[in-house]
Amino acid sequence: MNSIASDLFDLGGKVAVITGASRGIGRASALQLAARGASVCVSSRHLGACEEVAAVIRAAGGQAMACEANISSQEQLAHLMRQVNEKLGRIDILVCNAATNPYYGPMEQMDDEIFLKILRNNVLSNLWLIKQVAPQMRERRDGSIIIISSIAGLKGSSTIGAYGVSKAADMQLARDLAVELGPHNIRVNCIAPGLIETRMAQALVDDPKMQAFTQGKLPLRRLGQPDDIAGVVAFLASRAGAFVTGQTLVADGGAVIA
Repeated sequence: MNSIASDLFDLGGKVAVITGASRGIGRASALQLAARGASVCVSSRHLGACEEVAAVIRAAGGQAMACEANISSQEQLAHLMRQVNEKLGRIDILVCNAATNPYYGPMEQMDDEIFLKILRNNVLSNLWLIKQVAPQMRERRDGSIIIISSIAGLKGSSTIGAYGVSKAADMQLARDLAVELGPHNIRVNCIAPGLIETRMAQALVDDPKMQAFTQGKLPLRRLGQPDDIAGVVAFLASRAGAFVTGQTLVADGGAVIA
């Protein structure tokens, strides 16, 4: 070789939109993509919390904007995308991270309205977002779409079954859209985290049975951290993942195999 290979993880010149980015996996992903050179839109329901994350990025020399949007509203998500296109000029990377899990317990006791809310927020909202970015990605023949799923979509559960249904649907959504959009050089993938120490997962983190499993049977013997998933996001967003599409990358410390 006559020269050192270029950095496959360099995201300079790219623009990324991340939902649910005010905390947890979304926040860690925003910081990681910005550190790799991407301009980032930090989005969630709470504008103030998004501004705080954007300020951290700007203080480190990166470029970021904050946008308020509720994933349950198609109109708000469309407004989010218009804001990004107006201020940052394009969207190259979409990370569908925001999700909800308002119910713990048997599915047979769950109200239909709750089930529909989970499907709307965790699956349909992702499709809404993807339909917003796909045309411009198709025109440029380039784009990376990443859906944060969960190993709940790979296993059965007596407490988070509806959430698991939605996350399994996300995996199929990624496969279908990868087939549809692949000829235009648009990649669509899922990440399936295991138990990550975030506010959303606090009920599971605090569960004595889960603690015993983590300490005694989980191969890596620790809970996941948001940065553990942010690194996978950076891989799929960058040229390092250029030949990966339609996949669900499991990042769970070995939970599924244990």
